[in-house]
Amino acid sequence: MEATTYEYSDYSDEPYTPAPPCRRDSDNDLGAHLSILFYFMFLISLLGNGLVLVIIHRFEQLTTVTNILLLNLVLSSLIFMSSLPFMAIYMQLSNWIFGKAMCKIFGSVYYLGFYSSVLFLTLLTFDRHLAVVYSLVASRLRNKRYAVASCIVVWVVSIMACIKPMILHTTFVYYVENKTYCDEYPGDLPSFHLHQLRTASFYLQIFLFLILPLIIIVYCYIRIAITVISSKIVSKFKTVRLIFIIVLLFFVSWTPFNIVLLMHDSASTCEEAQKWGYALQITRNLAYVYFCISPIFYTFIGRKFQNYFRQILVRHFPALKKHISVSQQSGNIACTKTTPNDL
Repeated sequence: MEATTYEYSDYSDEPYTPAPPCRRDSDNDLGAHLSILFYFMFLISLLGNGLVLVIIHRFEQLTTVTNILLLNLVLSSLIFMSSLPFMAIYMQLSNWIFGKAMCKIFGSVYYLGFYSSVLFLTLLTFDRHLAVVYSLVASRLRNKRYAVASCIVVWVVSIMACIKPMILHTTFVYYVENKTYCDEYPGDLPSFHLHQLRTASFYLQIFLFLILPLIIIVYCYIRIAITVISSKIVSKFKTVRLIFIIVLLFFVSWTPFNIVLLMHDSASTCEEAQKWGYALQITRNLAYVYFCISPIFYTFIGRKFQNYFRQILVRHFPALKKHISVSQQSGNIACTKTTPNDL
């Protein structure tokens, strides 16, 4: 939620009078109405990601690279989604009611889940590229040690990227309206250090969480598509279509949000900030929807997980057995090789 800001005129011989306030009520109202969707995103994420965890626990073992990466992607998604109910209440009330400690936790959890989700999606795409394009060579590289080390690197990088919100995110009171805000507030931090923090955060957002993931994801799926097309797989066109959908969804949800966010943060006037504020409210919801469903989507595009889901349905609803075909493969067979049909 963007707080109302005030800009004051320079000192002169005239009496000191503040400039008109930069009101952001209109775009904030739009955000407050759209924030109702956050509750549904939270519930869908909780149920969907919970189902993924049940399937991994019930049918799989944490000995394969894919399962380890999926588990961490699910955890990062749940961490991020846990912040959305607090954000929704904050945006609807235009007032932070949960205290200073929860404000720090909320800001840190939000960014930690957000950043780690982007990196785990990128890592999962890169691993899938290795498994399909370099299946023979990658079979020796793609082991449990590689997966655990990759996940540790992602979590460390994500935590380091959260240093700015961890330091700056706090509560402050706007006495004119008697409201408490939870946002970045420099306090007694020297302006030099504040500038360094914001500059580093800007370049991290641009390169590490926008340009680099887009380049890796597009490159990997192009290579996967080429490999699938050149193979003699009957369902190759269905797989290529699915690859196209994955890349398109990431572009549509992630790129506009980052561009609008950067334009909003660099706005020099109140009118510009408000104009970009409208776009920010809409694109932010698109990005959140993607991160809500991405672990579920990445899991259930695989035939193996689809079969596990059907087994759960048949077990709990026996009447569906005559309508659902289930393969009785053992879920305990560990396999680290991915074929195009498993995408």
